Amino acid sequence: MDNLKNKVAVITGGNSGIGYATAKQLKEQGATVIITGRRKEAIEKAASELGVTSIVADQSSIADIENLASIVKEDFGSVDILFINAGIAGLGNIEQATEVLFDSIVNVNFKGAYFTLSRFIPILKDNASVVFLSSNTASMPGPGSSIYSSSKTALNSVMKSAAVELAPRKIRVNSVSPGPTETEVMNKVGLDAATVKSIMDVVIEKVPLKQMGASADVAKMVAYLSSDAAKFITGADFIMDGGMVLS
Repeated sequence: MDNLKNKVAVITGGNSGIGYATAKQLKEQGATVIITGRRKEAIEKAASELGVTSIVADQSSIADIENLASIVKEDFGSVDILFINAGIAGLGNIEQATEVLFDSIVNVNFKGAYFTLSRFIPILKDNASVVFLSSNTASMPGPGSSIYSSSKTALNSVMKSAAVELAPRKIRVNSVSPGPTETEVMNKVGLDAATVKSIMDVVIEKVPLKQMGASADVAKMVAYLSSDAAKFITGADFIMDGGMVLS
């Protein structure tokens, strides 16, 4: 398949999970892919495996975002596909929330995502596609997830505003909201493997399809939204959670 041939795609947080799977999918469909990440070793290793370009950038840093946009403009000229995927998870109830936890999540998931879009708008081609990685928790927040859920709810609001603002240039802006998906993000919140598994076992019981999502499936949705087949879709949030929001 070469649906995305001659397209330039930028994926933030592309060294693992959904970002990695999407880089693989977009490249298979003919796109020239650039992945970013804040850990030099990890992003370079992923880029080598995928056969794509890597640029070190921390999405929580506005300076890094601006530098990233500058490098992409200089090396590639303009961008057809922007997948704002980088994000972090975090758990904690409201009463015991710390400013450090709040800032770490919001700075990446909301502020960083917002300014990534902001700084890339000047180098987006007309008819480009922007996709945010959101979460089904934006539609069904639960105990312990207030900061994370709020960051994704805010992201969906920005997505809709951006869809209206960029419509005159035929730039489409959408979001994909996975439910429980087999990625490394839960292993990065400071919990051991057994605890993560026990949490996921409970979560899966709440999914009508009784299974975890796959990163590759989310990647295919991003590829679809980035293709001409989705040229009349903008301002939409696609929930991919096995029916979890219904339960």
